[in-house]
Amino acid sequence: MKIIMITLLMLATLISCSFGIDLLLGFEMKTAMRNAVSPFRVMEIPEYFAFIFLIAIYVLKKLYSLVNKRISRKISKMLE
Repeated sequence: MKIIMITLLMLATLISCSFGIDLLLGFEMKTAMRNAVSPFRVMEIPEYFAFIFLIAIYVLKKLYSLVNKRISRKISKMLE
């Protein structure tokens, strides 16, 4: 429960910080709210590539782990 509350508190803090910075930069309230709620709208092309690269690394690690577990199970069954 503590982890969930800490995560939500950090999320609220970061969103409010982003919202405040947008207002200080002179954006309208509507634009600042849209930027705070939907961060993917304000990303640029290199940021999209970095985001997709990080997601791909995560997925590939999980697939590698899954394949290793299956192979180790098959080897252990063969040795029995």
